[in-house]
Amino acid sequence: MHPQNGNHPSPTWITALENEARTLLMELETQPAARRLFEGRVDAEAYALYLVRTYHYVRWTTPLLAEAGQRMKTQGRHVGLGELLLRKAAEEHGHERWLLADLKALGWSAERVERTDPGPAVIAYIAWNRFTSRVGRPEAFLGTAYVLEYLSVHRASQAVRGLLAADTIPGIRKAVTFLRAHGGEDIGHVAELTALLGPLRDREEQSALLLSAHLTRVLYRGLFEEAVTPAH
Repeated sequence: MHPQNGNHPSPTWITALENEARTLLMELETQPAARRLFEGRVDAEAYALYLVRTYHYVRWTTPLLAEAGQRMKTQGRHVGLGELLLRKAAEEHGHERWLLADLKALGWSAERVERTDPGPAVIAYIAWNRFTSRVGRPEAFLGTAYVLEYLSVHRASQAVRGLLAADTIPGIRKAVTFLRAHGGEDIGHVAELTALLGPLRDREEQSALLLSAHLTRVLYRGLFEEAVTPAH
């Protein structure tokens, strides 16, 4: 959807937002590395690297959501969305610690996690969301959140079941905290976002969220580039 001026109704815009998330699911199904992860057919190194890359972007979620929400409130522009961003910042607080705990169960120290290069996709993801939160359109982060939470609802619990059923990774039963939590929590989050974002009629806001959702879809696939290999 291209940016347009005005506040004319756009009843299909939320369908376009959901389509970005649904398209990501379909694309990951055709990406062997991602499919192996979600089916639990990965080795310890591959799973750990996925968690490391996830940690490096999740650690920025709370501060950037908070910056985006506060900036919207300060500007006095759509205070309701600003409040939603701040609420989501509180909801995501501390989730990076779940990832560190999972990685510790796999034998990774926090220092090793911090030293590991997250890869270009994660770096680009952080840069984009930092831009929108600090100097771009801060409400765009809600498009990012929608896609990631939609993905969690449809794949996180599946991945946990597969990993536990395979039971090929030492320490795996203590290393699925992050995925298990998001598989359950994000069901309510997606429903809430759909209800709150659906009535938006400002074309600029719609376009900002859709652009961020699209970029998130493109960049998330990069987490699996040269990252996940089949278990033996």
